[in-house]
Amino acid sequence: MDNYYELRITINPEIEDIVADICFSNFDCAGVVLAEEAYKDLVMTSTTRGVLRVFLTDLNNNPVEVLKTERELLKERGFTDEELGSWEISIDEKENQDWSKKWKEKWTVTHVSDRIAVVPSWLNYEPKAGEIVITLDPGCAFGTGTHQTTQLCMRAMEKYLTPGDKMADIGTGSGILAICAMKLGASSAYGCDNDETVIDVCKENALINGIQIRESDEAGIEFELNTAGKISNEYDFVCANILHNVLAEIMGDLKNIMKPGAKIVLSGILDEKKDIVLEALKNQGMKLIETMTQDQWVALVAEK
Repeated sequence: MDNYYELRITINPEIEDIVADICFSNFDCAGVVLAEEAYKDLVMTSTTRGVLRVFLTDLNNNPVEVLKTERELLKERGFTDEELGSWEISIDEKENQDWSKKWKEKWTVTHVSDRIAVVPSWLNYEPKAGEIVITLDPGCAFGTGTHQTTQLCMRAMEKYLTPGDKMADIGTGSGILAICAMKLGASSAYGCDNDETVIDVCKENALINGIQIRESDEAGIEFELNTAGKISNEYDFVCANILHNVLAEIMGDLKNIMKPGAKIVLSGILDEKKDIVLEALKNQGMKLIETMTQDQWVALVAEK
């Protein structure tokens, strides 16, 4: 591998996942999608100062111009300058290191709960009796299981999903939540995302975990390019791990895909923003069941 380039972007840490997704959709990055503390000094890191570090294998696209355009598109979607951060950008060329090897050395098993473990695909792991293991390559898609918001969703499913439920995951990313639902006993799972590049990765992750890909309303798992507002089916359990403002915007759509009495877990919410989502829940007449927290993140479990 030749020398690489370190792209540094000053952002509001709240939107680190959105910016990470933009980078991996537009640039040749070094193999990891979701910015996590687990990648510190390796592939991507969001620091407390709000600096996102992205390691690029080349500069085929003009990162500065692309990011300027993407920031304006986010503003058109309703994000404020405060919510986005300044997006000051710097690029430095660095000497080559064996990033793939060093990156893998930083990964280990994530014990989401006493019952659920997320295991990198290259590790040999002997599960405990009755433990649910989700095998995932953290370098292949958005959503690795180590982020607090993903763990909150999995713990909520462990507590509230009933075996036999039909489950939907809105903004599925790597498909990890739909896969987790199937391993918890869901009869079927549906995952959709507005980024077509993740759909094949979701299917690969499902197959790695021994889950059948379905093409119609039958047992197994299905992934497709879609949004909540275009879904016609109804589900027993819904997950939406998205930013707070998007959750508030699509709350009516989420309610529409829920069966009467269905439950939903809403995550991706910073504690200081939870009132925005709570107000949207109230406006849709949904009942809050539980507020779950991990560090500065919140997940809301509600019922239709």
